[in-house]
Amino acid sequence: MDNDLNLTQHISKKFNQELEDVRNQVLKMGGIVEQQVTDGLIALLEGDANLGKMVVERDTQVNLMEVEIDEKCTEILARRQPAASDLRLMVSIIKTITDLERIGDEAEKLGDNAMKVHQESNDGRQFMELRNLGESVKKMLRRSLDAYARMDVDEALSIIKSDIYINEEFDNISRLLLVKMMEDPREIKHALRVSWCARALERIGDHSKNICEYIVYLVKGKDVRHTSLDDL
Repeated sequence: MDNDLNLTQHISKKFNQELEDVRNQVLKMGGIVEQQVTDGLIALLEGDANLGKMVVERDTQVNLMEVEIDEKCTEILARRQPAASDLRLMVSIIKTITDLERIGDEAEKLGDNAMKVHQESNDGRQFMELRNLGESVKKMLRRSLDAYARMDVDEALSIIKSDIYINEEFDNISRLLLVKMMEDPREIKHALRVSWCARALERIGDHSKNICEYIVYLVKGKDVRHTSLDDL
């Protein structure tokens, strides 16, 4: 039996609409979260405390969207009792919004650190080490959301494999910061703050990877979590 996703029309047009509506809400939430990550990174690199504050305050909107979508999925599961690809769609949506909410939390950390640094210093160059990692993570998140919108398994698998480069960049930053702290103890406070932000970005990459794994599960019916790159 072919496990590929087949979103056929249901007898109930209302059911079709319910599935489409909840999927569109996920994409809308993804767009907001992507903007959060972009603004959080800009706030850090440019020392923009006001933008950082906006990122922190908008996290409430992301949290509310997760709850709203989760409730709609629960209602559909209870009333429609979906099976096969429809059930996989519901499961993947519930998992995806959890990862999107956590990406929002990591973006909030970026905004919060931008505010703290501004209070201590107006030097926005303190986080320049994060520019390359930040751009890579933003690109990965954007690709993940685009792949989700198109249900593109090939792209999802490519993104999953690319996570190794995010991890390598994070490791490079960690080694650089360790050297700085060893050479000059006065750098410890700054290095630790940069390290926390780098970890937040690395986790955004992990959550983006998770979203791609859900795409494979939804379309192919295969759980590729904890699967080696060679097997993928």
